[in-house]
Amino acid sequence: MRIRSLGVIDDAVVELSPGFTAVTGETGAGKTMVVTSLGLLLGGRADPALVRIGAKAAVVEGRITVPSDAPAAVRAEEAGAELDDGALLISRTISAEGRSRAHLGGRSVPVGLLGELAEDLVAVHGQTDQQGLLRPARQRQALDRYAGDAVAVPLEKYAAAHRRLRAVAGELDELVTRARERAQEADLLRFGLDEIAAAEPQPGEDVELAAEAERLGHAEALASAATAGHRALAGDPEDPEGVDAATLVAGAHRALEAVRSHDPALAALSDRIGEIGILLSDAAGELAGYADDLDADPRRLAAVEERRAVLAHLTRKYGEDVEAVLEWAERSAARLAELEGDDTRIAELTAERDALRAELAELATALSEARTEAARRFADAVTEELASLAMPHARVTVAIRQTDDPDGLDVGGRTVAFGASGVDEVELLLAPHPGAPARPIAKGASGGELSRVMLAVEVVFAGSDPVPTYLFDEVDAGVGGKAAVEVGRRLARLAQSAQVVVVTHLPQVAAFADRHLVVEKTHDGSVTRSGVQVMEGEDRVRELSRMLAGQEDSRVARAHAEELLAAARSADL
Repeated sequence: MRIRSLGVIDDAVVELSPGFTAVTGETGAGKTMVVTSLGLLLGGRADPALVRIGAKAAVVEGRITVPSDAPAAVRAEEAGAELDDGALLISRTISAEGRSRAHLGGRSVPVGLLGELAEDLVAVHGQTDQQGLLRPARQRQALDRYAGDAVAVPLEKYAAAHRRLRAVAGELDELVTRARERAQEADLLRFGLDEIAAAEPQPGEDVELAAEAERLGHAEALASAATAGHRALAGDPEDPEGVDAATLVAGAHRALEAVRSHDPALAALSDRIGEIGILLSDAAGELAGYADDLDADPRRLAAVEERRAVLAHLTRKYGEDVEAVLEWAERSAARLAELEGDDTRIAELTAERDALRAELAELATALSEARTEAARRFADAVTEELASLAMPHARVTVAIRQTDDPDGLDVGGRTVAFGASGVDEVELLLAPHPGAPARPIAKGASGGELSRVMLAVEVVFAGSDPVPTYLFDEVDAGVGGKAAVEVGRRLARLAQSAQVVVVTHLPQVAAFADRHLVVEKTHDGSVTRSGVQVMEGEDRVRELSRMLAGQEDSRVARAHAEELLAAARSADL
């Protein structure tokens, strides 16, 4: 990892051992920045306060070796990233203004993708996780994670059934509690549909009636105009001397016909005038027929206006025109059928709810049984780890309980509370020595015992997490003496099968490391490129002496440091 302008770190490179790497340094030297940097590479939250004062941005770059067929490598290649000689290159940039950018294998990617990859690359175990594990809800999650598919499979089925039950119960509650409102809505729809059905409006009827009313209302004027037009075109029988258009056009046509043979142009005009005569004759005939057929019956006009009033009443209430009224009726009929089917729907939902509750009870039972079996294995594994951490007589148990609830599920003859994760409440209990009562770990352990219990839990989790790298951030706090030696031995044993990185203040732990890194500040309070040093040989003895006695050159401390290193090298892991 290369870290630039992050917290107290100006520019530093951190190389981790394939086995066990210990990171040490004075308080405030920047050890936690190593953990923070790894967290940023794994998609952690970007805090602009992490950017070093005076810098425009903080940058963390990492090179992680992964097999080409590993899930993380496959997911990265799907996102367009390329592996560099079997390694995945990741970088994260945080600006002082708060903007964050992520790059993976040379490609810009969403920060969320780094979080997805982290699940297959690194498991981080730190003091924050310890505090979280003191909460029963987190303890249940932890147990489920340890149990694996034995709990995950029934839990997935239970969660799906629980989601469906919530949806069914919500719909059922709405139907029951809103029954009055829905009944009122149904009455209004039924009244409107009855009104429309009684009127029997036809598509386009309002437009046709409006045209007919206009015609009937002006029948006399229309008849007079049609008669006058007919007389102008065809003549008035009562006025033989009158001149009409048809007679004049006929005279023009006869005059041209007499000489049409002398000029084709005149012949064409004659033909056109002949056509005009025909059109005049047709128009005159239609005007005569129109005048004869025109109905000026006042009773028909009254009937039309009455029908229009009926349609206007509908359009005022249900739509802009008859077409809109008919569309409203169609929608309302469907809605009314839905509302009238509420009783049937309520019965269906009630039956489904009862069936889901019965199914949930069965799944909850299976889930509890799987958790109980996993709890026994988990407790035995943690107890075994405690024996390796200088607590040979301590005993960890996992209590799985249910809370009575009259509205809960019927599980094993009891009505118990249930939620999205089942009916179980999980709590870790510790009996630190024979004869001591088992109490919740937050109450039944001293500070040092609690740290060892948490470390044992973390190590057990690490053994169940299929990832190649584990990072422990000062989970050995509160531990000392022989217990500290056992902590180092246990971490070294874990490092035989995975990469382990430990930020520690204990020389007994650091002595077991395959690589020992020290974070040092310069005189101006920053950590430069040379501020992360690999401790080997004499340098490592001096650092362990500092950690033991605060004096690098103390002869007694150096002797103790050399003894620690020798014991760690010869230890039976």
